Amino acid sequence: MKTNCVKDLMVPLSDYATVTEDASLFDVVQALTTAQENFCADSKYPHMAVIIIDKDGKAAGKVGQLDVLKALEPKYREMLDREGLAKFGFSRSFMKSLLTNYHLWDSPLRDICIKGSSIPVSTFMHTPASGEFIEEDATLDEAIHQLLLGQHRSLLVMKDGVVTGVIRLTDVFDSVARVIGECSLG
Repeated sequence: MKTNCVKDLMVPLSDYATVTEDASLFDVVQALTTAQENFCADSKYPHMAVIIIDKDGKAAGKVGQLDVLKALEPKYREMLDREGLAKFGFSRSFMKSLLTNYHLWDSPLRDICIKGSSIPVSTFMHTPASGEFIEEDATLDEAIHQLLLGQHRSLLVMKDGVVTGVIRLTDVFDSVARVIGECSLG
């Protein structure tokens, strides 16, 4: 695996779904929907996130599908921040009780979506931590290590301090699966 580098597997930023930091939730959903409809024919997997570009043209964050759903119901942020539920496995009955106790999704979904279309992306975007960046010339081993330790679905790829692409867990897995498939068991 050491012969492969991140640049060989990354999706260039120019091919990735992006919006500016002044975009709304509606803009994010539109960009992601368009990217999924138009994704490259040789890619098995559509984009699952949108990269947020700041006023200087640099990647400032990313928004995934879960981020969009959480943004539609702001009580999730309060609940997850305070109780740290994302790190624990709970029974279905407990999870259902949270829906009731926190009055989640009390408004009809259509009302929430209308309200949500004007939510600024800056209020729900994920600002990547240092462990979510990797250099273009890093080995695939390094990328796997970072993905596993951080439990990330993707890493932002850098060259000279600028984000140049995204390396996705799905593409890394495909590369590893290909190598395993080529192994002879005899």
